[in-house]
Amino acid sequence: MSGIITLLDFAGYVALLLWGVHMVQTGVQRAFGAALGAALGRALGTRLRAFAAGLGITAALQSSTATGLMITGFAAGGVVGLVPALAAMLGANVGTTLIVQLLSFDLTALAPILILAGVWMFRRYPPGRTRDLGRVFIGLGLLLLSLHQLVELFEPFQTAPMLGMILDALATQPVAAVLLSAAFTWAAHSSVAVVVLVMSLASHNMVAPHVAFALVLGANLGTAINPMIEGVTGDDPAARRLPLGNLLTRVLGVLAGLLLLPVLQPLMSGLASEPARAVANFHTLFNAVIALVFLPLLTPYAALLTRWLPKRADPNDPSRPQYLDEWAHDVPAVALGNAAREALRMADMLQTLLLYARAGFKRDNRHRLVQARQLDAALDKLENAITTYLATLDQENMTRDDIQRMDDILAFASNIGHAGDIAHHGLLSHVAKLRKQGWVFSPEQRASLDDTLGQLIANQRTAAALFVNDDLRQARSLAGEKARFRTIETQAADTHLQKIKAGEVDAAEVGALYLDILRDMKGINSHLVGAAAYPLLARHGELLPSRLREAGN
Repeated sequence: MSGIITLLDFAGYVALLLWGVHMVQTGVQRAFGAALGAALGRALGTRLRAFAAGLGITAALQSSTATGLMITGFAAGGVVGLVPALAAMLGANVGTTLIVQLLSFDLTALAPILILAGVWMFRRYPPGRTRDLGRVFIGLGLLLLSLHQLVELFEPFQTAPMLGMILDALATQPVAAVLLSAAFTWAAHSSVAVVVLVMSLASHNMVAPHVAFALVLGANLGTAINPMIEGVTGDDPAARRLPLGNLLTRVLGVLAGLLLLPVLQPLMSGLASEPARAVANFHTLFNAVIALVFLPLLTPYAALLTRWLPKRADPNDPSRPQYLDEWAHDVPAVALGNAAREALRMADMLQTLLLYARAGFKRDNRHRLVQARQLDAALDKLENAITTYLATLDQENMTRDDIQRMDDILAFASNIGHAGDIAHHGLLSHVAKLRKQGWVFSPEQRASLDDTLGQLIANQRTAAALFVNDDLRQARSLAGEKARFRTIETQAADTHLQKIKAGEVDAAEVGALYLDILRDMKGINSHLVGAAAYPLLARHGELLPSRLREAGN
């Protein structure tokens, strides 16, 4: 019975350790996730800057997985090349060693203070950065407390015969130790927690130094397996270049580490008097050496990965989401960025529909109707995919700014989807009717249509830019376009009425079609304003909520 209770105690303390690491990671992500993601995106220019950014941001997040998600998202979208992305991953792997170095010291006395400060900040302040930092302090306190309890729990185990048999078996089977540790790290999704656990075992001399080092090698291998299995969506081989490249560097490093263990074990033990410090130093040395070896070789290495995993040709299905990575749900800032990028794809499709319509009023382009129908269907599917993707996010892990951004993305996607419906079922249908009936607009009408459509396309581009840059001046300018389009429609309606009164019966049907086209363009423009201008103006108090609800009118 006592053995079962001890086993439950061990499992509970390990769970507390994992939860402490999780709280630190999610707290930092909530407090600084969007800012860190933006900083990482700006830094992914050269390999050295990318390496430094990956190291620094992972040290803050305490999760190479979260950093890897950001980097993978940038690489998948073509924002960053494979070489700097690989360099950032090397930096991220080095960054995870910093907290291990810190935890190799006995900081148990700080645990109650950290938990007390964290609980006070979490309960005292409203949702925001200060409260999220309180979550970080609580996580650090729980992490230190769980380590202390594990150390005490291990004391009686030193003489346990069953554990001795298992550890003796691992002492002669370093490969088995690597595989066991890799499997545990993959299941726990945290190399930090596993390495810290190995440090606790080593501090009580429950594992020989070479076994502890083999377990550390396995932890480094296991943390690279997660992105390869869970972080790649879709069937494009090119999406696997970065996670596979990171995994292969780990595999090569682990193989080299296993071969050099007889040499490294006395060296690392001689550099540190305490076994826990030796484990932490080996963990840091392993990742630093891999970074030093691979950084100069990244260009040919990236070329090799590109040759192994060529980009699959576009299957000509624009409705397939390209950025909605399900694994990114753990990092709201990344998930929102993915949804925003998918929404911008919708804006590009709308622009293509408008260009088809503009060309159709000038010449016969019936061959484009099939593509237009595909784009309209794709817009509907992407809008539904984005809505579903955002609906499944855990709002408890989101800041107030994250929730506001999610609402903006939903409004943008919805308005762009409605604008696409009008462009396809309205404008392009009018183009087909014009050709079918053999009607011809007057030179003045043709010139006016071309100018108005040109302005509508310019407004579409402005809306897409506003969705990214939040330029208040541009938002006011775009909102003012509603008055311009109303004026154009009113003047055309007056002209049409005057022609009917003058007895120009032949122009009545053509004039009515011309007015329908202008009304559709006015409707599309209203949705563009509602997609990007009105949400920004509402946030700055320049638009009443009732006007925001009427954005599409």
